Amino acid sequence: MSANIQSDVYCSGRDGYSAFRIPVIETAADGSLLAFAEARKHNFGDPGTENNHIDLVLKRSGDGGRTWSQMTVIENPGERWSAANPAVVLDCQSGRLWLHYLRCRPGRGSERARPGTDDIRNLVRHSDDNGASWSEPGDITAVCRDMADGKWRCTVAGPGGAIQDRKGRLVVPCWKTEPFGVFAIFSEDRGRTWERGDLVPGSEALGGNEDQLVELADGRIMIDFRQGAGPHRWTAISGDGGRTWSKPAPGQTVTPVCCAIERWTLESAGADRNRIVWTGPKGPDRANLAARVSRDEAGSFTSERLISNEPAAYSDMALLKDGSVGVLWERGNYQYITFTRLDRDFLEPRSGQ
Repeated sequence: MSANIQSDVYCSGRDGYSAFRIPVIETAADGSLLAFAEARKHNFGDPGTENNHIDLVLKRSGDGGRTWSQMTVIENPGERWSAANPAVVLDCQSGRLWLHYLRCRPGRGSERARPGTDDIRNLVRHSDDNGASWSEPGDITAVCRDMADGKWRCTVAGPGGAIQDRKGRLVVPCWKTEPFGVFAIFSEDRGRTWERGDLVPGSEALGGNEDQLVELADGRIMIDFRQGAGPHRWTAISGDGGRTWSKPAPGQTVTPVCCAIERWTLESAGADRNRIVWTGPKGPDRANLAARVSRDEAGSFTSERLISNEPAAYSDMALLKDGSVGVLWERGNYQYITFTRLDRDFLEPRSGQ
């Protein structure tokens, strides 16, 4: 059985860009889908790569991912600059979307940014019209990074994986270098101000980086983060909204890559049971994108469904208004950023399917 809706949102070599990478998806308050990406103009290189230029772009869908709008550029930071690594969270009470991302100077990426400088800035915009337009950016670099730390080069959000918890707190997963380490920033006043939480204990030694969040049924928050090396990711738990974290525990088996985790169903919201979905390449290496479902609050993921047997890398997820799960992922050796809709019949097939 195959996933039931699939469409290519971005295609490398089109719209004046060599490549599109770093997919992030969010469902707006009106149910429309927002697909964000880095549009890499001259080559496939990351921010700071010589002779590259990266814009932050967006496409929208009003029909559940079947068709997509023309691409709009949220930020063109200037020739050889980069606007990168989006993470988006919806304030469900107000309908406001918050977009966190980086602006990097030419030649300054996570490995070459100078501590204590504005080589890489943490910026945030908001939208009150479901992503049709965006505010001017605000600079929260001094919140996201310890500017007095002589080794802290930059802080990077997600990509993807930001949440609003049941108390209304906005929480954005982050990682830093150097050394690598993971933590979260959060806002308890609907985005007016932001605070930085503590590092996950031991995440620096693990080389922890690209991360996502999910709220557990009991209100605690779990962070799922990429390993520096080894066969599996790591997870940690916060009981205070991302201020402090438990020691890491082993996560899903996967090659080092950006993966996604998302709340699917919740008993307290009327569902028959609690479910969390995770996506990442089953392997070997970056291939065979799989979805795994947990029915015990990420204690185990016992149901696995293959989305595609092609090369597959980064992915992000969003819950659609009809209760299905939308996955935005890198397909075909980075030639496409593809949207795939997964319904319950696919994720939890009845016997014999």
